[in-house]
Amino acid sequence: MYRLAMTTSVALVLIFASAVSAAGAPQAELWPRWEAHDSTSTTKIDHSQWGAFLDTYLITDHNSGVNLVPYGEVSAGDRAALQHYVAQLEGVSVSELNRDEQMAYWLNLYNAVTVELILEHYPVDSIRDINISGRAFNRHPWDAALVTVEGEDISLNDIEHRIIRPIWQDPRIHYAVNCASMGCPNLHPQPFTRENYRSVFDSAAREYINHPRGARFDGNRLRMSSIFNWYQEDFGDNIEGVVTHLKRYADDDLAAQLRRYAENGYRPRARDDYDWALNEPR
Repeated sequence: MYRLAMTTSVALVLIFASAVSAAGAPQAELWPRWEAHDSTSTTKIDHSQWGAFLDTYLITDHNSGVNLVPYGEVSAGDRAALQHYVAQLEGVSVSELNRDEQMAYWLNLYNAVTVELILEHYPVDSIRDINISGRAFNRHPWDAALVTVEGEDISLNDIEHRIIRPIWQDPRIHYAVNCASMGCPNLHPQPFTRENYRSVFDSAAREYINHPRGARFDGNRLRMSSIFNWYQEDFGDNIEGVVTHLKRYADDDLAAQLRRYAENGYRPRARDDYDWALNEPR
């Protein structure tokens, strides 16, 4: 009887876990509260503290091709400066900024908060090991309210999926937000600004797609980042749309392989990969 009960319990756990996994990534669902903006505003937010942190710690020449953060080497003083920067952003009246300044604001806030989250819980092997929110069997840090802006408690998922994605509807934002993982697009070495974010989006897309963790062929099978599966709706909502997007930024060799793949009817079926190991030197 005990063995039967245990078997039943395990089965229920596996079924529930599968259902959670099948639910996929969060959908882009607008939080109307953050549609407010002032198109005439000339206010410019100072992101120099974030820039100083990146200048000091971000490793951009690692042979992996991934920008890395030596979290264990961050000094107490530099972490305090990072926390001060995040606190300054929390005090910004973001609804009074113009759209371009808002974009830079949310991207920098997301990335800085993610780095501070890792520092708070370090050492960890993966950001997914930080169990501060989420449902049973699928706990994670992305739904935890980590900052307060204009009186609203905000999570990383709020920033990405309820603000940036639905307001700007630009698939390139996936190359700008960093999840502190080896499989993620690189943490950009300079702060985003209203002047640079569009060009950075394009360069980051090319950099990621042409790296093996973005897209590559294993024989005639396309292997690509899980990002293009999780957020397929942002990339045309089907494999044809994803491949069209990849071709837009692919180098010549990869673009030729993608064209042949499309001509072959997108067969064999593409497979996706993602490395959740922490983006630190090891």
